[in-house]
Amino acid sequence: MSLLDRFLTGFIRRGELVVIDHEGVTHRFGSPDPRHRPVTIRLTDARVPIDLARSRSLGTGEAYMDGRLIVEQGDILDLLDIVKANGRWEQRGRRRRVASAKAKVARTVRSYNWERRSKRNVAHHYDLSDRLYALFLDSDLQYSCAYYASPSNSLEQAQADKKAHIAAKLHLKPKQKVLDIGCGWGGMALYLNRVANVDVLGITLSEEQLKVAQRRAAEAGVADRVKFELRDYRKLEGRFDRIVSVGMFEHVGPPHYRTFFRKCRDLLVEDGVMLLHTIGRFGRPGKTDAFTEKYIFPGGYIPALSEVVAASEQERLLAADVETLRLHYGYTAEEWYRRATAKRDEIVALYDERFFRLWQFYLAGAAVTFRHGGMGNYQIQYIRDRDAVPITRDYMVEAEARLRTL
Repeated sequence: MSLLDRFLTGFIRRGELVVIDHEGVTHRFGSPDPRHRPVTIRLTDARVPIDLARSRSLGTGEAYMDGRLIVEQGDILDLLDIVKANGRWEQRGRRRRVASAKAKVARTVRSYNWERRSKRNVAHHYDLSDRLYALFLDSDLQYSCAYYASPSNSLEQAQADKKAHIAAKLHLKPKQKVLDIGCGWGGMALYLNRVANVDVLGITLSEEQLKVAQRRAAEAGVADRVKFELRDYRKLEGRFDRIVSVGMFEHVGPPHYRTFFRKCRDLLVEDGVMLLHTIGRFGRPGKTDAFTEKYIFPGGYIPALSEVVAASEQERLLAADVETLRLHYGYTAEEWYRRATAKRDEIVALYDERFFRLWQFYLAGAAVTFRHGGMGNYQIQYIRDRDAVPITRDYMVEAEARLRTL
């Protein structure tokens, strides 16, 4: 039996996968399943199965990027969907494997995001051309999990609803001072100013994002009330009525979690409210997959909910409300994938074919991970004082309904 057969026989049960190896021999795995499109792939050299066995994510990603794994029927999203669906997180057995001491040390070292390293890691991903992101994001450049009130909603509607969902949890009042940690291209800050009449300071480590955010504030005529700075959160001083952080915590790293929450507590007024929106693991703490670590988010780490809460509770921040968004990022990433794939020629013109395949593999992988894997999104509302917000969630529902009409 070939390495390929040993690797896939018994694993692929749902969906049809046909693999044509480098010698032209056809291998068939799985069985028809209406939930998954049949997929046929061709491997161009004998090394691909070895690379896959060594590291499934990195081996598959690099083989696809380099044209050594060619999808002849279906596309890369279909392939990854079959693979991930055959190891769905909810259907796995209880995990008993314990990481070696060496692996734990390596993971910890990689997640030490000192200030200089943090800026370098952010630049790796976010200082790419803003033209790239404009090709597949919504018009407001929201690069985080959208909120799908209905799976049939457009990406634009889902991202608008995400902003309303978050604003409602912030319990905003006019003229308040709001801090946006990891402000991206400024969409959230500009939105909060527009719908709630608040002043916002957005901070980022991306020079490219900063330029776009500042330009957008100037074009909207609110640069005096919505300001953006190139600043590490650890260097910030002052007090804020509200703090929002969307899609930034994934770059903090476990060794810095307590530092992050300690700083947030110090920056928040006594009756302040904070909303943290982050990708999170459903189960125990884990590790960043090799492909993502090497090509997409160096220094990034997706936390388990237990890691987030353990750090914040030590800094005496009260988790007043916790929501798990289970399926929303799957819908979001799949739409990003469709849009990026449709813009293949433009992305190739900006970079090259290998970069397009890298990005396509990344977005496809994200979509299937949130659809079948052990990740979702958490929204955690924090307060310093237990009396800072009403005692039921009714105020959130009422505010969200009003904000969706604006």
